[in-house]
Amino acid sequence: MTKKLLFIYFIGLILVSCRQEAQKPVQKIVPFVEKILPEDIKTITPEEAKTFHKNPERKYEYRTGTYNNYEYDYDVVGTDSLKNHVKGNVIVKGKYGAGMLTDSLGRVFDVEVEWTGFDMLKAKDKKGNTYTLKTE
Repeated sequence: MTKKLLFIYFIGLILVSCRQEAQKPVQKIVPFVEKILPEDIKTITPEEAKTFHKNPERKYEYRTGTYNNYEYDYDVVGTDSLKNHVKGNVIVKGKYGAGMLTDSLGRVFDVEVEWTGFDMLKAKDKKGNTYTLKTE
């Protein structure tokens, strides 16, 4: 009788521990993605200089990187939400990037950008202001 009770008790412990384990939230592993920062437009690292490529037939100023892993540098023009003119320079890798814009009053500010269509980008500054940009 004691062996049966110990066996039942042991099975109960196993079931409870399995249930507690199953209730733990599953942590999603997110791959590391290098984020481009606005100050990245100011310098080209020695590593990037090795793969520097300029093509006057394309809209980008230059690109760096390796096949399927390029960063592109673009001059851009556009408007803010009030239709005020802005211009600047951005670096884009894949769909996202960052850069610096200058407004019509000469103020310079950092933005993060995202492609929205062919030659079109959407930008957002630290204050939450949005901009519609076109590559030059």
